[in-house]
Amino acid sequence: MCETDHLDSSGYSRRDLLGLLGMAGAGLAVAPVLTSDPALAAASDLALDPKTMPSDLVNYEAPTNLAVDSQAKDAAVSWIDRQADRIAGLNDRIWEYAEPSLAEWNSSWAEAQFLAANGFTIEWGAGGMPTAFVATFSHGTGKPVIGFSGEYDALPGLSQEKGNPKHNPLVYHHDPYAPTYGFGHGCGHCALGAAAAGAAAATAAAMKARDLDGTIKFFGSTAEEQLVGKSVAVKAGVYRGLDAFVDWHPASGNSTSWSSGNAMYSVAFHFLGTDGHGGSPLETRSTQDAVTAMAMLTEFLRESDLAHTARMHHAIRQAGQAPNVFPTLSSIWYYAREGSPARSKILMDKIIRCAEAAALATGTRMEHRIMGGVWNKLGNKRGAELMYANMTQIGAPTFSEADQRFGKALQRSNGSAETGFSSTISELRPPAPVFMGGGSTDVADISWQVPTISMGTAHQPGGTKNHSWHHTATAAANSGHVAMMAAAKYLAATTVDLLTQPTILAEMKEEFDRRTSKIKWKSMLPDDYQLPLYEPPKWFLERTGQSWPPRGVKWPPRRIVSTETAPDLGPDLPPSNLPPLE
Repeated sequence: MCETDHLDSSGYSRRDLLGLLGMAGAGLAVAPVLTSDPALAAASDLALDPKTMPSDLVNYEAPTNLAVDSQAKDAAVSWIDRQADRIAGLNDRIWEYAEPSLAEWNSSWAEAQFLAANGFTIEWGAGGMPTAFVATFSHGTGKPVIGFSGEYDALPGLSQEKGNPKHNPLVYHHDPYAPTYGFGHGCGHCALGAAAAGAAAATAAAMKARDLDGTIKFFGSTAEEQLVGKSVAVKAGVYRGLDAFVDWHPASGNSTSWSSGNAMYSVAFHFLGTDGHGGSPLETRSTQDAVTAMAMLTEFLRESDLAHTARMHHAIRQAGQAPNVFPTLSSIWYYAREGSPARSKILMDKIIRCAEAAALATGTRMEHRIMGGVWNKLGNKRGAELMYANMTQIGAPTFSEADQRFGKALQRSNGSAETGFSSTISELRPPAPVFMGGGSTDVADISWQVPTISMGTAHQPGGTKNHSWHHTATAAANSGHVAMMAAAKYLAATTVDLLTQPTILAEMKEEFDRRTSKIKWKSMLPDDYQLPLYEPPKWFLERTGQSWPPRGVKWPPRRIVSTETAPDLGPDLPPSNLPPLE
């Protein structure tokens, strides 16, 4: 569980760092930290060639001549304009399906069908996951090979009526004791997948029209919200053979970067005890108490055991359903995020010790299972510069007055400044010299296999949160369509440059090789990792030509059942000889 041998023993030497920095003072300050954590070092600008490393973080100016006008690029962008209704329609269908991670039956099928209709061949079950697929289009020599990322999973509790700036869940489950909301695309993956599919199809159309050599591979990825899909597929070798990878994510601004993110472990904890009655709680091993105790203990870690880069959070997935029934099984799920795999493991080890202490204190039995593990992201400066050049060449999304009124109304409902949707391209800046932590993504594991470019567009107004009903409201509204189409154009234009400018692609690869020369990637998932799968409906297996269970998957999975006995309270007390109270 939570292996430690995912890092190569070799690291950056003090001489390496001094040479990269070009100044001894700075090298002395950072060398002890970075030599002990090669994953952090590789993701920092210290790993760049001194000739290309920004010498001035404040006055850095991004190159403006990387994006080349070409007939192929015009063909791709104009294809997106002509097919805008189909791309938006794909987005809206996936938004309406709002399917959870690992069960995106309709959403993955819709995305694959869109690509198949545009000349791609489809292979289902990538990495042993039923809703993951690889779509391929090849022309001419088939080289270079560029990868696209598609996602389509929704989030629990974020259902919301589209285009409504006031909270109004589209799906509301009535329960007088505990009402809940349905799933919703509060992270915009409906747009992420649709824009990427549109860009991939547009690039394929341009390759045919202008006779460009190359291969486009589109990776339909399941369960990004649970940080499962891509890390599993990378471990299985699904992403091998790529020359570059382009990616985007809905955001509150229009920008690109070569910055990093946090590595993360995801672990589910199950406590098993005995049942009991709320009116007679003696001789009960309370699993609900165990979950509560664990949550309390991990909160104590925040005061003195979490670095500024760390993030730790949990969700109680199963506990008591009625005050007078003690559950025999309760579950709590944790994420531990840190700046590198090694640091993430240290944090998760502390969380596991809290779980062990909670089980000991409550007399329950604890099991834990790794659900996911992803690396910190490896940026690519040259790739970000190419993306930025194309973003500025194409221009920022153009939102209508009605779009901006909607955005400001969303911000008002959130208590944020009413600035509307961003209509500018944020200036490309080098990453902060001191990493401060942040989010995690399973795209990170891909970034250690192939040079990866990422960007975002203003899919939600500034000040509103990702993973919120505010984002669900924009994802199928006109403003969401505008941001999504801009993203599709940025992706397609950048990919055409990768196909037609071998020098830039070679520079990206050279940077990637330099960053990874002192470290060997190894999956954070253990060798005995079990996929957290759901059984697909029969119609999905028939349509996609898959059988169940996938090879290597045991089905049905092992049941987690309590076999605990009541605790010993000691010998019975002798009867009292005291006179009764008057």
